[in-house]
Amino acid sequence: MNLARTLLRAGGIGLAILVLAPLALRAMLPENQALFWIGNIFARALIYGIIALSLTFLATYGGFVSLAQMMVAGVAGYVLAITVQGAVPVIIGGFGYPVAILLALGAAVLAGLAVGAISARTNDIYLLMITLALAVGFYRFVETNIDWFNGYEGIRNVLGPDLLGRKFRDPILFYAIASATALSLYLGVIFLVRTPFGLALQGIRDNPRRVSALGYNVMLHRIVAFGIAGFIAGCGGVLATIYNIGISPGSIGLGATMNLLIISVIGGLGHPIGAFIGALLFAIFDTFAASIYDRDRFNTLIGAVFLSIVLISPDGALGMVRRLREGFARKPRAGAPPL
Repeated sequence: MNLARTLLRAGGIGLAILVLAPLALRAMLPENQALFWIGNIFARALIYGIIALSLTFLATYGGFVSLAQMMVAGVAGYVLAITVQGAVPVIIGGFGYPVAILLALGAAVLAGLAVGAISARTNDIYLLMITLALAVGFYRFVETNIDWFNGYEGIRNVLGPDLLGRKFRDPILFYAIASATALSLYLGVIFLVRTPFGLALQGIRDNPRRVSALGYNVMLHRIVAFGIAGFIAGCGGVLATIYNIGISPGSIGLGATMNLLIISVIGGLGHPIGAFIGALLFAIFDTFAASIYDRDRFNTLIGAVFLSIVLISPDGALGMVRRLREGFARKPRAGAPPL
């Protein structure tokens, strides 16, 4: 019962956002506007949030910020595009979506374990540089490889399977699947960090020497954490590939890697929900900045807003909300004597 209450309390905010927001939009807005928000804002936010969740999990509970998570998501996306039947151009093909998705997630886990094995002995700036080098190296590899990745043009026509007689990319169906995936992964992280493995990982974050003295294998725990983060990023990579009807090097390049870091920072690295808060803020500003400000300089507005958030609240929007809540909690009630 205690575990169930903990999961429900931790997932309350995410559940409200994921379930109630589209219902409210459909009630308040015309059908086409509601579908635009659901398909282009909230669905994108869920995809970004899932990938950012992998980074937040590593940073919050492992103590290491990995810049290779977009690369891991790209591994899943490319394996899906290479192996699934109907993609253009045909590389391997022949597999249905269930098998191709399983292969993609397996490849993402292996990529995460590989990143962990390479970088787990480093910390701080050295970890950042190694993971960034891996991300850039993979980007350049797929960009120049024609035979396996179709080079700069990438692989298209990854439409997803038909479910319940509807196209996978139907806005409502896609949103429902993305919501269920995001909520499952979010609650999975909340549960995992309360298990013996998660507690050991947090101990390693705080004092690896002491945890090692207790008999835990520090390197193994770190590598496994990267593998778990790889699975989370792989789920986001699969959804992103279907959402974008394919994948190309530009979707996993340096710009996409930096966007993921921005999402995680502005949302807040103190709790997994911060990944989805940051993703929602990013999706909104990325969509409407061009219409609010000069179309040729809309990135200036995005950068200014995100910089302001970080300057005002170094721990992101999540920290800003926490401080506001604590401020209201300390405010004396009317008629109450001052403290």
